[in-house]
Order: sequence, then structure tokens, then C-alpha cells
Amino acid sequence: MVGGGIYIALGVVISVAAQWAWLSFIIAGVVAVISAFSYARLSVKYGKSGGAFEFLEKMDQDGLAGSLSWLLIIGYILTISVYAYAFGHYVAFAFHGGGLMIRGLALLIGFGLVGLNLAGLGKMTSIEVVIVSGNLLILVVLAVWGMWHWAPVELVAGIEPRPAWSALIGAAAIFVSYEGFQLLTYEYEEVRNAKRIFLPVLVSAAIFVVIVYIAVTLGATMLAGALTMVEQKQVALSVAATRAAGFPGLVVMTVAAGFATAAAINSTLFSTGKLAARVARAGELPQWFDHQNRFDVPDRPMILVGLIATVLAIIGSLSSLVEAASLVFLGTFMVVNLICWKQMQSVRWVPMAGVVLGALVGIVLVLRLMVSAPVPLAILLVLALLIFIGRPALLERVSTEGNGHGEST
Repeated sequence: MVGGGIYIALGVVISVAAQWAWLSFIIAGVVAVISAFSYARLSVKYGKSGGAFEFLEKMDQDGLAGSLSWLLIIGYILTISVYAYAFGHYVAFAFHGGGLMIRGLALLIGFGLVGLNLAGLGKMTSIEVVIVSGNLLILVVLAVWGMWHWAPVELVAGIEPRPAWSALIGAAAIFVSYEGFQLLTYEYEEVRNAKRIFLPVLVSAAIFVVIVYIAVTLGATMLAGALTMVEQKQVALSVAATRAAGFPGLVVMTVAAGFATAAAINSTLFSTGKLAARVARAGELPQWFDHQNRFDVPDRPMILVGLIATVLAIIGSLSSLVEAASLVFLGTFMVVNLICWKQMQSVRWVPMAGVVLGALVGIVLVLRLMVSAPVPLAILLVLALLIFIGRPALLERVSTEGNGHGEST
């Protein structure tokens, strides 16, 4: 979870919530922690990897499982594009590069990590642990340093103060930063002692991440000032680190951002490829997606996902990508919380609280997108409509053209 999310969401949240940005992370964090609880309980109950897709299949809701998985894959494509966008901006900022360098770096990291995964080198757990640990240490140091120089006036320096309810608007853009725990549910069967440790580990990790993000929000803003964080939202944390420690701070944060966003792209790409192959094996995606190369890597979905995400990173804008991805993940969180409420016999009020709060934030996000990004919202809604209505007909058509889908199901 402590990956690339904070690097790309912080400036966007401050631009709409100002001095209440920390509260935005709390509101979205509550929904994320409750959702982590629901994901973990359902994973333990069914004892299977697969996340929301597996939960719905166990309830004999194959069609809904397929449709939701298609939407999730779109959400992961948007997430990868956001991370590639952030990688390009953070690295180019350190070298005073312009738009051409930014796009070139996004292209390099997108295609480079696809190639790494295709060669069977994508899932290197020990390296990811080192990257995440180093990234976490740097973020904590920045947060502590900023709050040591406590200056609440910097939370609104140069911008108009916002009312407290604006925290809901800010919260709506954060879910792309909190989606990482979903990826672990796709690996449930590979976790040792999962039945015993999965729930406490996932929930405690989610709580810890919320605390870290709140601290970084306060500390970084007090170092750089709200106006700077908004005007340079693509590289907000590099600006804050430069204010704190000059050129060495810029170097350290650039390295952290580069590795964090690259690791986030890598893990999301790996998990999305596995999810697409799993859904295809169940007959809810064309069988074309269920193909592995000689390294046992689902190569076709990885190539397709990586290609689309990289193109979006080159042509998209930060705010619209972040908020569109957040809407997909928020919707998924609500579905999983509803499943947990229905399937569990105890503490059912917890997932229901997640549904209610998630619905409130979701309404706010849709209203905001209607005003600020109507075209991306319209595209996303049309895609969702086509998926839920046209997906069965599309699969049947693909099946009759001889890809083997009909035989596999």
C-alpha cells in the first residue's frame, strides 16, 4: 500500500480540500480499513485467492463477478498509468526536463516493466521489500521533519481556505492510494499461515498506512506551503523535500519516488495479468487472455494492460486519471463490503458502515467529475454500461468465432 499512491494524490487532494486534506485521508482511510477487513474475512472464509471475483463466484454470481473484474482491470490500467505519469514527472523534475522527457520516461518505465515481467523477473519479493522499506523510511522522515517545524498557517498559504465538508471531495480522489491491499488477496493461497494471520496483518497494515499518509500530508505541506503543493502537484513531495534539505533532499526523494512508482507499476501489472488469466479460465474473459509464455507468465494480458496504461500516462492528466481510478476502486470496495455484510454472522455493522460512507463519498466524486472532468466520467460510465449489458453477448460472439471459450466453460 505504501507505494506510489501518496506521490500522485497529495497535490490533487490539497487543491480541493486545502487545510482539511489530512481529514480527507482519514475519511478515505476509514473506508479502506473497513474494506481491508471485509476482503480479509472473505478470503479466510473461502480460503481462495482471487479477491472480489472469487467471492462473487462462491455466491454463484458468475456474471456479476465477470463484469466487476472487467471494471477492476480498467481500474488497474488507470492506476498503472497514474504511476507511470508520476515516474516521468518526478524523475524529469530532478533533471529539469520538459514534456518530451516526461513522456519518454513514462514510455520507458511502462514498456520496460512489461518486458521484465515477460522474462519472468517481475515478482522479486525481496527487492520489493527493500524498495518499500526505504520508501517508507524516507516518507516518515519527511513527515516528522515537517511536523517538527509545526506551522498550521502553511496549510492555507497562498490559497483560499476551504470549509470542512470539502474533506469529502478530497477523500473521493484518494482511493487509488489505498487499493494496494487488494493485490494481496490475489496471492492469498501463497501466504503462510494465512488463515491465522491474514486478517490482523491486512487490517493493521491498512491502519498504519492511513497514519503515515496523514503525517506526510501535514508535514510536506508545512514544509512547502499549500500553494506550491497545488501548483506543482505532479511533484509535490520532491518540492517539499527540496525545501527541507535542498539538493540532497531532492535527490533522495527522486530516488524514492522513482523506485516506489516503478515497484507499484510492477506489482499492479503482475497482479492484473494474473487476474485477467484467472477470469479467462472461468470463461468470463475471452480465452485469448489465458495464455502463458515459457516463463509461466500470462503474457497477453500483461502486454495489453501495459500498452494501454502507458498510452494513457502519455496523453492523460493527473487529476482525471486519479479520480477515475478512485471511482472504480470505491465501487469495488462497496461491493465487497456488501458481500461481507451478507455472508458474515458477526460484526455486520462494520462492512455496512463502509457501504454507507463509501456511498456518500461516491456521490461526491461523481458530482465533482460531472463538473471538472465530464468527458472521462462519461467514458467510464459508458464502459461500465457496455460491460454490464454487452459483456455476455460479446463473449458469446467471441466464442462462436472459435477461440475455444465455449469449450472451456
